[in-house]
Amino acid sequence: MSTRPWIVDDDLWALVKPLLPPWPERSPGPRPVDDRLCLQGVLYVLYNDVAWQHLPLELGFGSGQTCWRRLDRWQKAGVFDQLHRVLLGELNAAGELDWTRACVDGPRTREKRGAATGPSPVDRRKTGSKHHLICDGKGTPLHVVTTAANVNDVTQTLNLVHGIPPVAGRPGRPRRRPECVLGDKAYDSRAVRQELRHRRIMPVISRKGARNIKGLGKLRYVVEQTFALLHQFKRLAVRWERRLELHDALVSLACGLICWRRLTKAHP
Repeated sequence: MSTRPWIVDDDLWALVKPLLPPWPERSPGPRPVDDRLCLQGVLYVLYNDVAWQHLPLELGFGSGQTCWRRLDRWQKAGVFDQLHRVLLGELNAAGELDWTRACVDGPRTREKRGAATGPSPVDRRKTGSKHHLICDGKGTPLHVVTTAANVNDVTQTLNLVHGIPPVAGRPGRPRRRPECVLGDKAYDSRAVRQELRHRRIMPVISRKGARNIKGLGKLRYVVEQTFALLHQFKRLAVRWERRLELHDALVSLACGLICWRRLTKAHP
């Protein structure tokens, strides 16, 4: 990885720029900071977990308030969800997505305040949030849901499956359904199994009170690996954004960057 990973190269900017909402031709006030510089400011915060007001002005990204407002504007336009979907399509076209299985999991992350928070059952009931993730068989993130820390994993299984965006890149309809879903005993539910089968998805989920499915851990390790990649973005390891939609925008941006790394690694 570059020593300055927040720098947006030309190839990535070529994907992002068409997704950004245009500025009015005649807008009051001073000329706005260039979108590319603001995006680099957002990435600087995402990678280094500095407070918005402490964003170094000497880097030329504008003030932290400027980058925060631009993030808010892009979130309302759905920019980062679109970027994630575009990059998933590029990976699908390159044959880098494994639709034979999808893996789900949901470790907790600390949180100080805001929506989707609750007492953590494993950390002395400290207020926290939780990331629920579904990834493909190679560990590429497909969808992430943020909930309070005391929300059971099984309640988000169908939300994760339904949240997989339609992924183009191959002939025919865009794909959004894996062949099977792998989960540990936290996802054991008869209703969930029935609903997955109804959607022609095979549930491979260990049952409570029984031995784990043999070899399941060797297939599910990729989801732990993906969480490690996701939480390498220091801003996501501890959730500081009070507004849930801004935190989710940063999560979508991080998922897109993980996809971008895999795409550039497959086609350097």
